[in-house]
Formats: sequence, structure tokens, C-alpha cells
Amino acid sequence: MARPARAAFVTLLSTVLCAGLCTSSARAVPQAVQLAQQQAPAVLAPATTQGSAPTAAGVAAALAPILKDPSLGPHHGIYVYDASRGKAVFSVGAGTSYTPASTLKLLTTVSALETLGPDHTFATNVVSLGKGAIALVGGGDPLLAVKPAADYPARATLQALAASTAKALKAQGIASVTLGYDATLFTGPAVNAHWEANYVPEGIAAPTSALWVNEGRIAPAMAKRSASPSLAAAQAFQKLLQQYGIKVAAAKPVDTPPNAALLAQVKSPTLGQIVEYINLHSDNDGAETLLRHVGLATGNGGSYIGGVKGVRATLTKLGMDVSKATIYDGSGLTRANKVPLELLAGAVQVAASKDHPELRHLLTGLPIAGFDGSLRERFTTAGTSFGTGLVHAKTGTLTSVHSLAGYALDRTGTLLVFAIASDSVPVPKTLDARAALDRATSALANCGC
Repeated sequence: MARPARAAFVTLLSTVLCAGLCTSSARAVPQAVQLAQQQAPAVLAPATTQGSAPTAAGVAAALAPILKDPSLGPHHGIYVYDASRGKAVFSVGAGTSYTPASTLKLLTTVSALETLGPDHTFATNVVSLGKGAIALVGGGDPLLAVKPAADYPARATLQALAASTAKALKAQGIASVTLGYDATLFTGPAVNAHWEANYVPEGIAAPTSALWVNEGRIAPAMAKRSASPSLAAAQAFQKLLQQYGIKVAAAKPVDTPPNAALLAQVKSPTLGQIVEYINLHSDNDGAETLLRHVGLATGNGGSYIGGVKGVRATLTKLGMDVSKATIYDGSGLTRANKVPLELLAGAVQVAASKDHPELRHLLTGLPIAGFDGSLRERFTTAGTSFGTGLVHAKTGTLTSVHSLAGYALDRTGTLLVFAIASDSVPVPKTLDARAALDRATSALANCGC
């Protein structure tokens, strides 16, 4: 499993973060981090708690040559914030909004952590509808799978649910059932009206459902999605029940009564783990599922429109200014999204704040430059070596759009939060523009500014 190998590095970095950010909150220092603090050699600690204060002139000098790179196109900018001291340090082009692409997932996932809490789980249930009748009820688990796989986090599976269901039915002397399925937790259109027409047919995203397996994929790791993910999940469950000796009639959609007796249940990984997975792998489907959960948790309903309302309300509650942001989805797939760089960085800032330990999973799930996730193959060009391992950032990529938002520790131990983007990259300069973003964030890590 990929995550445990990564955990030691993140835990050590968390030690540095907690040294400067968590001293006033006992809740903010988990037991694992406390242990790391006791065992880590002194050389791993920063020179000072907060490092040297960077200046606007110092940061400008480090970034100026990179920001002149013509591959970035005419509309690009960067926003840098000193999280060790709680103040903005430098910005260029930050007065306008940008198409964020997948960096928008930071806003969705931080909102989910705030509204539901990092320990929240999503349950997939089987309930009784009377003797010989059962229903599979989706609870919006974004990572529900058919069978176990060697991946992090360990997922809830239909296989385990079918085994428990068959055992419960046999205990009641039932060997044959009718099967219903209920995906009514989410409402509204399953496909966002602002997405490109090719997104679902090409497997870039699935129709969002409260009941699916493998994120609606016809088979694990395949791009192609089912036209009806909930029906596909019910059919997979039907086959598994039959393997466990229960005869099952063809699955049909049902609305289950709230008082239906529970027969069996599986629960998802914690929301904190799910957020880590989504941001590490830039999981569009997982983000869209969490968007709808935010809508439900804030009383705005389980549609993507309700989710966007919930995200805006939650970000405002966290102290972020959303007045200049235009948001239409949870994944950043639509180009119609327009978000200020300060807002993208704000999600990272609030997650690093000593006042919000419940949001830490936003930080621990960010890809590490040159190590994993969507940054595994990055930071390999000239001028990026110092960022390797020190830059943690969510990536954003659409045609002509490139962005990074995250944090880096500079040479003195100061925690710098940043958001950098261009949404006007000439297509032939795609790789050059991406390398320029890598150089810029590496320059922050190399900064004694």
C-alpha cells in the first residue's frame, strides 16, 4: 500500500509544522506526531521555531526571473503567505481570478473536513423491506469497491457486505430474496451541466451517485464508466449474494423507508483518509461526491448546486472571502470556475492554522514534489531540485491551464503557503509552463528571503 511508505516522511514534516503552529493546542498534536517529536534527531528540526521573516523584496528577487518566462502566457500570477507569522508577503497578478482546474479540490475537501469532521465515515447499508425483500442503500461512499485491493486507504467492499447480508438472511431461514437499490441520498442531475460533453463518455468523470462501486467504472482501473452506476453496483451485489448461496431476483430501484430494519453495513475509511486520497491522486469523482455531502451537511441539499452553496458558506465561515469566486463544481473540471489565488492559498492557510486541527488532513494528503501522487514525475528539470521533498502542493491541469497550491518550508524553517497559476498557456508550451511553476515553488523552498 502506497500510503504507509509515505507516512514517515509526512510525519517528520508534521513535526516541523507542529513546532510552529500547534504549540497552543494539545488537540492539534496527534499521538503519532508526539512520538515522532520524541524520537526524531535534532537535525530534523528547523533552526528556529518560525524561521527568518521573508520580505516582499526578497521573495520578488527570487521569483522575478521565473515569472518572466513567456511560456506562462499573458495571464499568470502568484500569491505567497507567511504562515509562520500570519501575513501575506508577496503577490503578482493576484488581483484577478483564474481558472483553477484541480486546485479547486482544496476548497471542496477543506469544506468537507470542516462540515463533517475528519473522523466521519459513510455507510453502505442493506435493509429489510419485509420477509424476502431487501434493499442496498447507498450512503455516498466515494471509494466503495467490489472487492479488496492493495491500496490506501482500505476500502469498504460489496464483498464484505454480501457476506454479512447472506449470514443474516440464513440466520432468519431466508434463502431467496428480491433486491432493491436506493441511491436517493443525492439529488439533482448526475452530470454537471458545466462540464464538457466528452467528460463522461471518455471516463474523465462519472455520473455522480450515492451508490456506486469503483467510482462507476465498468471494471477497476478502467476509464469507461457505467451509464447507471447505482444499477451496476446493485448487479455486482446480486452476483456476490448468489455466490454466498442466496437466490436473488433482478435488482430494481426503490425508495427505502427511514425505519427499515438494518441487516448489514460496511463503512468507508474516515473522511480524513478520503480527503488525503482525493488530493493525492486528484480524484475528480471523489471530489464531486464530497461536494454533495457538503451540500447535505449545510442544509443545502445533495445536488451539485446545493454543494456549491455549502462550500461557499463553509469557506465564509472559515474566514475566507468568496465574493470574487465563481464556482460550479467540486473537482475543477469546468473552465467556468474562476477563483482568486488568495482563496486557493486560503484553504491551505486555514488547514495550517493552530485554530483548525480538524483540517490537517488537507496538508498531509498533498502530493510531495518528486515523490508521489500528481507530483511524482515533476520537479526533474533544471532549477527544481531544491523543491524535491519540500514542496507539497495540489496540482491543477486543463488544456492551457496550470496551477499549484500548497506550502513549502524555506531554508530558515518559515512555512510559506502559495498559490500560483496561469490559465493562458500556449498549448505548445505546456511542459515549459509546468516546469516554470515547479521552479517558482522550488525558489520558495530555497528562499532565505
